[in-house]
Amino acid sequence: MALTVWWRRLKDWLWPKQTLGQKGEKAAARFLRRRGYRILCRGSRSGWGELDLVALEGRTIVFVEVKTRCTSETIPPEESVDWKKQRRLVRTAQNFLHHHHLEGSPCRFDVVAVTWLADDRRPQIQHFPAAFQAGE
Repeated sequence: MALTVWWRRLKDWLWPKQTLGQKGEKAAARFLRRRGYRILCRGSRSGWGELDLVALEGRTIVFVEVKTRCTSETIPPEESVDWKKQRRLVRTAQNFLHHHHLEGSPCRFDVVAVTWLADDRRPQIQHFPAAFQAGE
């Protein structure tokens, strides 16, 4: 095997271009854009946590949690957004709204489940609008 081929394989293994999560977020953003959402930001971080996607649907700010899985996993991606995760997302979203002077704006929390099939290049995507409320 030529040295350059060996090095390329090693480099891809050590530093993958995209993680599965990043790939899922990109696919979810594309999916939502095709449905008329405007993506405001991706990967917004604060001291409370991270918001995968922040989008706008009409006048509603939509905080989107993207869960990406491979088919070999048994738990559906959307079920992994438990009450602890929801609470952390709500706090992070409140911080986002405050930081951008958007308090009082209509908002909701969606979950997008992305499942990559082993032999397919395109993922299966399920969208769960208003998956949970801030007070739950």
